[in-house]
Amino acid sequence: MEQFEQEKYKRAKKKIEELKGFYIHLVVYVVINLFILVNIYLNTDDFWSWPHFVTLFGWGIGLAFHAAKTFNFNPIFGKNWEERQIQKYIDEDKKEMDKYQ
Repeated sequence: MEQFEQEKYKRAKKKIEELKGFYIHLVVYVVINLFILVNIYLNTDDFWSWPHFVTLFGWGIGLAFHAAKTFNFNPIFGKNWEERQIQKYIDEDKKEMDKYQ
């Protein structure tokens, strides 16, 4: 039972580390991009030019992937996709084993 509690603790600690990493990433993203945008706003006449937002959007996409990984969000494969695929391969292996018995 003690080993089970240790495993639960390790999983919880790993999850907290992932959350902490994501929130640090989010804060750095906001601070850096705010600094960049304020600097652009104060030093250029053409604020709404596309090149000014490349960093914001590119890094934002990376942040979105980090969030999806951290919060286990996968809209493409769905919640049960992995379990279905595992079961499919287990069933295929069983059929193949039955052919040889």
